Amino acid sequence: MIIPRFIKSDILQKLQPQKAVIIYGPRQVGKTTLIKEILQDIQEEYMFVSGEDRAVSPWLSSGSIETLKTYLGAKRFLVVDEAQKISEIGLNFKLLIDHITGIKILATGSSSFELASHIGEPLVGRKWEFLLYPIAQLELSSLESRHETEARLESRLIYGSYPDVINSADVSEKREILNAIVDQYLYKDLLMFDEIRKSQKIIDILKLIAFQIGKEVSLHEIALQTHINGRTVEKYLDLLEKAFVVKRVRGFSRNARKEISKNSRYYFYDNGVRNAIINNMNDLKTRNDVGQLWENYLFMERMKKQEYQKIYANNYFWRTYDQKEIDLIEERDGKLFGYEFKWGAKAVKAPQAWRAMYKEAKYEAIHKDNYLEFIT
Repeated sequence: MIIPRFIKSDILQKLQPQKAVIIYGPRQVGKTTLIKEILQDIQEEYMFVSGEDRAVSPWLSSGSIETLKTYLGAKRFLVVDEAQKISEIGLNFKLLIDHITGIKILATGSSSFELASHIGEPLVGRKWEFLLYPIAQLELSSLESRHETEARLESRLIYGSYPDVINSADVSEKREILNAIVDQYLYKDLLMFDEIRKSQKIIDILKLIAFQIGKEVSLHEIALQTHINGRTVEKYLDLLEKAFVVKRVRGFSRNARKEISKNSRYYFYDNGVRNAIINNMNDLKTRNDVGQLWENYLFMERMKKQEYQKIYANNYFWRTYDQKEIDLIEERDGKLFGYEFKWGAKAVKAPQAWRAMYKEAKYEAIHKDNYLEFIT
């Protein structure tokens, strides 16, 4: 099944002379497939190279405009897949944009370029960036009826939304795909850096986080359980976020004494990856973490909606010292919107402390009857 990606039309509009369009996101989410579809639509001459090709790196990292011009020749459209593999790629893109009239650049990266290639600073004012997530329900809505979507909800909570997983009808094959993503791709970007020397520690940290969805993560506790120091834990978590494995959310507070804002929560970019890490693909009826799966799913689907529909928001959670909490706080245009994720109960009132402190804030419980409106 061909799944139309929501950002495709926007990318086509942004492919302009003297600009670089960067598509980044987790491995195996369909970045290469997307650029191939874009190239079919454009139908103009281009040069396609991969950062994993050893023959490409010497000239595309040369820092020499003459070398770059020689290899590019008469072509004015350069496509670079896995661009994070090429050192100083940002500087070389800048040289191309500044010295070759009419040049267009389309590139993908499976880790944040801050992490791998320092592309940001050289290309200030010269680039458009797009984040590609695993398949969004927003993208599937045009292919499914509401009944079909609801029937497939349990599968998405368990196996997630990677393209190959969505397109596989076989449960055992879904598991094989997810195990391959975790074993072969998940740590690939991380382990190429000198800072990561103990890959088992990364796995241990991820397993601990996987059991704490919807809860504040204590760096001190993780350090004690993994026998590494707190600064290393913090560094590993930062790298995991930049490699699009987990997403960090901070607590919301306007300095009220009863509010907690010190610790962060972490969500996985994909439920299936989370479940593969803890090796639990059991049906929902036999699990004790359905609430966590529901919260992780809704949170990430909302992030996809924000990204793709350009809903500009600051995202937080909210909790008080006496355990009153709200799962997601969106701060948009100076207004606050609180969302509580409930798998079972539907009639949920906002905590009294929240209503007292933020009288103008909106509040809504998201449950199985109204979740599609929230994420699509």
